[in-house]
Amino acid sequence: MYSGRRINPWRIGLLLLTGFVLAVGTLPAPQAAARIHGHTNPNILWHLVHDDCTPSARKHEYPPKPCVEVLFPPGHFQHGYAVLKDIRGRSQYLVLPVARISGIGSATLLEPNTPNYFADAWTARLYVDAALHRIMPRDDIALAVNSKYGRTQNQLHIHVDCIRSDVLDTLRKLLPDISGKWKLLPVLLRRHHYEAKWIDGNTLAINPFRSLASALPAGADMSEYGLAVAGAYSSSGKPGFILLATKADTSTGNYGSVEELQDHACAIANQPHAR
Repeated sequence: MYSGRRINPWRIGLLLLTGFVLAVGTLPAPQAAARIHGHTNPNILWHLVHDDCTPSARKHEYPPKPCVEVLFPPGHFQHGYAVLKDIRGRSQYLVLPVARISGIGSATLLEPNTPNYFADAWTARLYVDAALHRIMPRDDIALAVNSKYGRTQNQLHIHVDCIRSDVLDTLRKLLPDISGKWKLLPVLLRRHHYEAKWIDGNTLAINPFRSLASALPAGADMSEYGLAVAGAYSSSGKPGFILLATKADTSTGNYGSVEELQDHACAIANQPHAR
């Protein structure tokens, strides 16, 4: 149960009707947005969440600018997360921990009491719906965390946006090859090798960070991996998720930037897809 401002169906309905998120869900100032986009300061996201969004939320200001939400369990503010509109794309949002977590390689992500930030990001996809003024099918949405080589910020952030239509088409064809165990896909995604794993359920009950960590060989550095979660339907139409991971290999041009699976123009929103 989360205290403070909560994302709920009534509110999202209101957002869809009014487009309110488009008005308030931008970064606080052109200068800050430009700094993030221009990659001149790798700690900008941390300062926005820690110095601006969090104090605003503590004062019960809404929205907690520059974020659109700061949510946390009762009495555990440091286990909370913030939702921030990214400068790129009409529907891309970022989900960031309130706590200082540098990225996918942080040992904090594997601790028992650390929240499932991917599950939080899946909830935050409702902001994508609001930005697009429509309810997107689950398999039109993907979540992405880039490797240390594929990111520009030193605060963990999960990209929440539409999946590329070609990636979706490929994943649908590969469903028979994707099981409950991590397995190398037989084809490339965006010219890179990916391993995949199927997860049943309408909500993300497992922690993708822990799932990936448990499958890595001894001594592997998880910071070198990019990790994505794609909403999906099984062959029988049951809801689930596909976890996708790639190991960076800078010598081949793979920087572990799984954000490549997303489309920040969200062309898929205008394309009909057979279910």
